[in-house]
Order: sequence, then structure tokens, then C-alpha cells
Amino acid sequence: MNLPNKITTFRMACVIFIIFMLLFPWTKCGVNMPILFNDISLEYFISFIIFVVASISDFLDGYIARKYNLVTTYGKFMDPIADKLLVNSTIIILASRIPQLVIVAVVMIARDIVVDAVRLIAVTKNKVVAANIWGKLKTVFQMVAISLVLLNDFPFSFIPWDVNVSYILCYIAGVCSLLSMVVYIIQNREVFKDE
Repeated sequence: MNLPNKITTFRMACVIFIIFMLLFPWTKCGVNMPILFNDISLEYFISFIIFVVASISDFLDGYIARKYNLVTTYGKFMDPIADKLLVNSTIIILASRIPQLVIVAVVMIARDIVVDAVRLIAVTKNKVVAANIWGKLKTVFQMVAISLVLLNDFPFSFIPWDVNVSYILCYIAGVCSLLSMVVYIIQNREVFKDE
């Protein structure tokens, strides 16, 4: 297994740790997680650190694979799965606790399902579905927005206004997800035509 594939596998392991940190019933087991600055609980802060490291690894494995010609079938298959597991599992857990994020989670997951379906149909017709700029923007906004939600909107929470920047960034990520899906469908509409 080459280095990019190890990084991808590491990212999938990070997902397990994030899920564990956010869902483990700490208080029921007698563990009282301390509250850090800005009302951030320790489990959220640890999840934030793991999430950021995993997000950076998303860029790193692709960069190394392309630069050193280490692209493999395993990497092509597992990299997008690791990305979706990281973002979708985290946003689902957060949306289960923050009602404002439910629609964003639904849009993001629906987009992934539709785009994967388009790619699947394209593969059966020997066509490659290229990424678009909206998909890349979606990924950046997702990573930043989820990080800020895990930090309870730090550092913007110290500004005396009644606006949650992390929620706004989540909505922007949702819009980018929607636009990305529409662009994928329009750009690849020929794959839906019968031969």
C-alpha cells in the first residue's frame, strides 16, 4: 500500500474516532467532559482537531498521488468514499443536535447520491465524469463550516452580533452542493440517453 492510500485509510479511521467522540455517552459512564473556552466541550474540541487533520489529509493524498504518479484503483475507489464518510457522518450527528442544519445535511447527502448515480451510469457507457468548480467549492465550505460548528462558532462568537457564521457557511455549502448537482446533471445529460 503506497503513501496516498495509507493517508486515505487513515482518514477513514479518523471518521470512526469522530463518531466515537461525538456519540459516546460520556456522562452516562460517569465521565464529565470539561467545557473549554467559548462553551466548547472537550469531546467537540477533540472532534474538531481530528476533523481538521482528516480534512487536510483529503488534500494531501490526492496531491501526493498526482505529483508522484501513485494513482491506484484503491485510491480512486476509497478516496471519495472516505471524503463522504467524513463529511456526511459528521454533519448527520451535528444535524441531530442542531435543527438549523437538518436541511443542509439532507441537501448534501442527496447531492452525493445523485452525483454518484450519474457517475455510475457514465461508467457503464465508458464516459468519465469530471469534477466541477462547484464541487470543489462545496468541499471547502463543508470542511470550514463543520469545523466552525464543532468550535461553537469560535472565533466569531466573540463578536457582539446575533449571527452564527458557522450556520451561514453551512447554508453556503448546501447551496454549493445543490449547484454542483445541477451542473453535474446538465454537463452529463447525454449519459441518460439510450443508445
